[in-house]
Amino acid sequence: MTDSGHNWRSWDRRHCWHPFTQHAEWASEREELILIRGEGPWLFDAEERRYFDGNSSIWTNIHGHRHPRLDAALRAQLDEVAHTSFLGFGNPRAAELAKRLTAFFPSGSLERVFFSDDGSTAIEVAVKMAIQFRQQSGEPKRVGFIAFENAYHGDTIGAASLGGVSVFFDRFRSFGFPVTRVNSLADLRALPGDEVDRAAAIVLEPLIQGVNEMRPWPEGQLAEIRSWCDEHGVHLILDEVMTGFGRTGTMFACQQEEVIPDFLCLAKGLTGGYLPLAATLTTGRVFDAFLGGRERTLNYGHSYTANQLGCAVALESLRVFEEDRLLDKLPARAEALAQGLKAIAHPSVHEVRQCGLIAGLELRKESGERFSDRERMGERVCAAARAHGLLTRPVRDTIVMMPPLCSTEEEIAGACTALGEAVKEVGE
Repeated sequence: MTDSGHNWRSWDRRHCWHPFTQHAEWASEREELILIRGEGPWLFDAEERRYFDGNSSIWTNIHGHRHPRLDAALRAQLDEVAHTSFLGFGNPRAAELAKRLTAFFPSGSLERVFFSDDGSTAIEVAVKMAIQFRQQSGEPKRVGFIAFENAYHGDTIGAASLGGVSVFFDRFRSFGFPVTRVNSLADLRALPGDEVDRAAAIVLEPLIQGVNEMRPWPEGQLAEIRSWCDEHGVHLILDEVMTGFGRTGTMFACQQEEVIPDFLCLAKGLTGGYLPLAATLTTGRVFDAFLGGRERTLNYGHSYTANQLGCAVALESLRVFEEDRLLDKLPARAEALAQGLKAIAHPSVHEVRQCGLIAGLELRKESGERFSDRERMGERVCAAARAHGLLTRPVRDTIVMMPPLCSTEEEIAGACTALGEAVKEVGE
């Protein structure tokens, strides 16, 4: 271990508080990994060991680390200005980015972009807009939301109240928005009329749920939910924080079923994994409801809204998508992921679930029973994968495989082989 590596680990353990981490267990079990640099889909630690970034640094990285064009865009923007307030002032990068994002959708649909900081705030923006829209459109009794069980929409109080994973959200539910939970489209259709009449919007991740152990929705369900919303006058909020920017094979997941939501929430991959930036897209009709006296203003925002560095790298990321024809390359990479995970033959592999370059490998006992929480099977497999040069995290006992979109078929296949070795070692 280098002296620097030792110091970083010591200072981290003494002073840092990591998210979603039980420090009483984590600090005593294994050597802490200090990541110091990246290159393409690879990360390097303080001892210069190389690891494949198997979950894209928590689902954010698109074009790889240290992409020369994204790096250059950041440096060029630094030569102009790093950040200016968006409260009463505009900036060229935000204007350009808003224009580019709305251009992915038919004219007259998603026309307005509200910038914020991360996925949670993108959701907060959408739900606050949805409530205030109803208040200012003669429907003040529509104050609730419909969300799906086992969903995850962020960790701020409002976004957390929409989530359906009890371990994350139960202790905070009483502080959030009123939410009716459903498990399926059938549940949605069976809701009593008075509950539907109270709903301002329904919130969901399109095509696949992330924190629900990477579970795809039935084909066609998204389009059916859109039709249900239109029938009952309920807004549709789509959380594409995870699924946006090519992850499912199209730029946005909703495009696969030709669905246009009333609110589209974006973050994570928006800047290619470089900087915190989020966007909530909505319609002209919603925007117009906020025009008039000052009492109709959306009084919500963030200090770093429309940060110029973030907008600059997001614009360059979209150019890379277009000029490198990245979407055309994704089917072969998704197939490499499918074949690599399919090749992991072990009694503890219960199921592989996949949508584009989003996949989860679920581990269970040979009998089909879940491992107990005490066994921490998913965590142990991910820890073992380190020795084989793979970094990823589990959702419960489902191992997430979500490689950067720039990964070659060979790199993806190698990462799956590493995961297979880890499963074999832990399962012996």
